[in-house]
Amino acid sequence: MLSDIEISNKAKILSIDEIGKKIGLTSSNIINYGNYMAKLDIRNLESLDKKDSKLILVTSTNPTPFGEGKTTMSIGLNDALCKLGKNSLVALREPSLGPVFGIKGGATGGGYAQVIPMEDINLHFTGDMHAITACNNLMCAALDNYIFQGNEIGIDPDRILVPRAMDMNDRALRHIKLDNRDDSFVITVASEIMAILCLSKDLMDLKRRLGNILLGYTYDNKPVFVHDLGFEGSMAVLLKDAIKPNLVQTLENNPAIIHGGPFANIAHGCNSLIATKTCLNLADYVVTEAGFGADLGAEKFLDIKCRIGNIKPNCIVINSTIRSIKYNGGCNKDELNISNITYLEKGINNLKTHILNMQKYTNNIVVCLNKFHTDSLEEIEYVKSFVLKMNVRFAVSTCFTDGSIGSIELAKEVIDVCNNPCDFKFLYDTDNGILENINIISKEIYHANNVHYSNEALEDINNINKLGFGNLPICIAKTQYSLSDDAKKIGVCSGYDVTVRKVKVNSGAGFIVVLMGNIMTMPGLSKKPALLNIDIDTNGVIKGLF
Repeated sequence: MLSDIEISNKAKILSIDEIGKKIGLTSSNIINYGNYMAKLDIRNLESLDKKDSKLILVTSTNPTPFGEGKTTMSIGLNDALCKLGKNSLVALREPSLGPVFGIKGGATGGGYAQVIPMEDINLHFTGDMHAITACNNLMCAALDNYIFQGNEIGIDPDRILVPRAMDMNDRALRHIKLDNRDDSFVITVASEIMAILCLSKDLMDLKRRLGNILLGYTYDNKPVFVHDLGFEGSMAVLLKDAIKPNLVQTLENNPAIIHGGPFANIAHGCNSLIATKTCLNLADYVVTEAGFGADLGAEKFLDIKCRIGNIKPNCIVINSTIRSIKYNGGCNKDELNISNITYLEKGINNLKTHILNMQKYTNNIVVCLNKFHTDSLEEIEYVKSFVLKMNVRFAVSTCFTDGSIGSIELAKEVIDVCNNPCDFKFLYDTDNGILENINIISKEIYHANNVHYSNEALEDINNINKLGFGNLPICIAKTQYSLSDDAKKIGVCSGYDVTVRKVKVNSGAGFIVVLMGNIMTMPGLSKKPALLNIDIDTNGVIKGLF
């Protein structure tokens, strides 16, 4: 069987100008990055506005450590919609070098449902990640320089809130020592700059949001924002190209837009609002994804991105796999590919919980089983029967092995559901306040009994309320492997509590970050990371991206 990169290298790839023409773009809209990638000049797209476009969110059950193919499913669904003659676009997140060289080895789909050129997209792409990293570190360098050069307004070095950033898993940078203070790094995708890029509506809104970043406090307890020191203009300059969405293509030569890449376990987990709205301007159907399980990515997409961007999903697709369900039933990860109904029966309530959670937002739901070759017919029929008994649409997809043909069944179900009225509603009202909304998410989505707070977290919340940011939406950072804040509590937990250890305001992005459990904003590499398998030969051919 061919690897993902071998399939990608054998694919027929069209010039990016040809891809652009498929969605009505001209040379005035396209800024070429070589022959096969481009930035889009979104200022010229207003005349293409489509008021009745259908937005489809692809989310997932809690994953195994291997991932369950959510991006693959998004691409496969989009290609299937195109195969059925629909004007469809897929809007995805950009891969981070951290997981590419860490666990995943690539994040552009898989098998015969990929976006290409996969090597370029997985690696440096059009430079967006580097621009975000540089912007973040310019802010930090300028702040430290301000303090060094006299510190006119009296910023307290021990109360600086903004960390440095790097787009790589490097646990050694979780805590560092500077000349005058302690500091730390977060991975770029967890930075507030990434969130700002993904939630800004245009360049001037981006600059305004950069100016609203809370840097820290003075010795006399006054807040200091970027706009107080005048950094926002220089920071925005570094993002002048990064704010433009990227155009590429799928293996089946359908247009795809990829832009922004926050993780959902430590950030808000959605591609840029600009990219999603650009797709809605250009297509009748827009397929997008949210990171990790529905308890993380989908909740944040629905309660943060939809709220800030004034958009609503017409359909939610919950992607699941037999192995994910069995993993949540207690099956050892080394035995996931062995047929076992017992573990399936034990783990099916994880899928049920995600369905019930999403029904709190909308009834327009389709469950899709991403079929692996090791799945038995008995296992598939069990899941199908379970879902149908919940009066929820169900489809099986084989897009990994069959491309668009493998997702035709799913596409037809999605089209049908999109014809229903949009009944979307938010989970909570931001005017409830921080404590109440953390409580709502924890009980309604994570199904916790109680929420406990460290003294530091309570002090953080008090300070945020004093600053006037207490009515912002909530972005919870926690493990992706469990509905709870403990990665070991798989399946469906009951009778447990969650613990909030720290709370911070992303005043530029416009949401409050709540850290639960032992979640880290700078991941580390595993004992045998994917980087050990990635190589390049004398002809420049890359191997090991899978």
